[in-house]
Amino acid sequence: MTLDSLYETLTFVHLSVIGTAFLIASYMMMTKKGSGQHKFLGRIYMVLMLFTAVVTLLMSAQVGPKLFDHFGPIHLLSVLVLYSVPSAYFAIKVGNIKKHKRAMIGLYVGGMLVAGGFTLVPGRFLGELVFG
Repeated sequence: MTLDSLYETLTFVHLSVIGTAFLIASYMMMTKKGSGQHKFLGRIYMVLMLFTAVVTLLMSAQVGPKLFDHFGPIHLLSVLVLYSVPSAYFAIKVGNIKKHKRAMIGLYVGGMLVAGGFTLVPGRFLGELVFG
């Protein structure tokens, strides 16, 4: 397997997982919090987000400066996810709803909306796909 085909495979895995996570998170943002359904979907969402953060760390940055010829500024969002998910999980386990809510909203905004916006930058795969 070449590096290009590995990157394409990781991109497909990442987009599939993050697309599913985005749908779940968007649904959860509009529905009742604290229900059994919310807890169930929340666990799935957290696993998907952790998985996709690890996948993105395996993907080399394609735009901008790189550290160790691999990591770019976009990888900081992966670190945000790897911090936010456990933080939100442990917050809700001890009953700190305010911290859990803050972490989940931050994850949605930073890990979904901001990161999603960066994917549309010219030179990136989705940017090229959408804008040509």
